[in-house]
Amino acid sequence: MSTTSKSRSVNVEEYVVTNEPFYVPQGDEIHVFEAAYRQRVPILLKGPTGTGKTRFVEYMAWYLGQKQKKALKNNKHNQIPLVTVACHEDLTASDLVGRYLLDANGTRWIDGPLTRAVKSGGICYLDEVVEARKDTTVIIHPLTDHRRILSIDKLGEVIEAAPGFLLVVSYNPGYQNAMKDLKHSTRQRFVALEFNFPDADIESKIIAHESGIDNENADLLAKLGQKIRNLREHGLEEGASTRVLIYAGRLILEKIPPRRACQVAVTWGITDDPQLQRTIDEVVSSIFP
Repeated sequence: MSTTSKSRSVNVEEYVVTNEPFYVPQGDEIHVFEAAYRQRVPILLKGPTGTGKTRFVEYMAWYLGQKQKKALKNNKHNQIPLVTVACHEDLTASDLVGRYLLDANGTRWIDGPLTRAVKSGGICYLDEVVEARKDTTVIIHPLTDHRRILSIDKLGEVIEAAPGFLLVVSYNPGYQNAMKDLKHSTRQRFVALEFNFPDADIESKIIAHESGIDNENADLLAKLGQKIRNLREHGLEEGASTRVLIYAGRLILEKIPPRRACQVAVTWGITDDPQLQRTIDEVVSSIFP
């Protein structure tokens, strides 16, 4: 027989984002996220890989934590922890909730990342949630409605989420199929924010900041990204992410010739198709002669 208990405090200092992550907003996503956080409405982030979803969550954890610290007179214990889980097809409910482990002193219970976030009143971010098994994601349902509870069957407990707890999930719709998509019963438990690749001006600023290269090369890499994404109409499954453009910028910073840097970071990174590789190399050559 299960018992309901209030969330217990846990040591979460290791999960607090202490330094401001670099993030350039593209719209009103900061305002919408903050409003959802105040109302404890779960959030779904949708968009291609490399469009800043994870960085956005990190920024919001820092941003909301700073506001909370000011409101509560800079008490470090009132910061907002961020617990991130990279979902995969072998992710089990025990991986999220916790399990018993054997050590030299016998058997002891270890909370999983979701349980730690629930108890601490932090943000739990499930990255690429559709990669997890469907019988695993079902356990998040009671945390996404008015109940805000987590059942821990192995302990016979039902934990009430601490007041600050918020569930955030993300996925890339472009990679999903009928076998790997969010069930409607799950999807409609979230408000959704859509992410896409930024405009060239914004992307150039991101590339320059994250890679350290000069503005001229950052502009050229942003232009390259825009042109490669247009190739999706010609069979390219996924366009060049901002992340791979940053990697190319970092190689250029290390004196790797720009065309070679783009080849290993961009061309070979996003496709194995020889014809598409030649096409991308031609685009690179037109931008970096």
